[in-house]
Amino acid sequence: MSIFDSILQNIGGAPDDVVGLAKKVGIDPEMAEKAIAALGHAHQLEGDTVEAASASTGLPTGTLQQIVEHIGGEGSLMEFANMLDRDGDGNPLNDIAGMAKGLFGKD
Repeated sequence: MSIFDSILQNIGGAPDDVVGLAKKVGIDPEMAEKAIAALGHAHQLEGDTVEAASASTGLPTGTLQQIVEHIGGEGSLMEFANMLDRDGDGNPLNDIAGMAKGLFGKD
């Protein structure tokens, strides 16, 4: 189970897991995880969250908007960002990379 699966299960109304979310929006689970991370990060920045996440992932804004809707809207993005940004630097992506290294036994 990925960290994203755990987060999705804790947010009311969200899909049960990343695989389910990916199927609903028509992308692979790995891309869904990247999209969730990008949305969480972009939500903390100035400007449009979906457009910023689209620029960083290459996914169409329509796909990203579907993800936002499936995970519970803009409010849920702040929960993702807070849960993923372990060091509080405003960038959850570096923390996710650290989590992934830990999962694979790399330091």
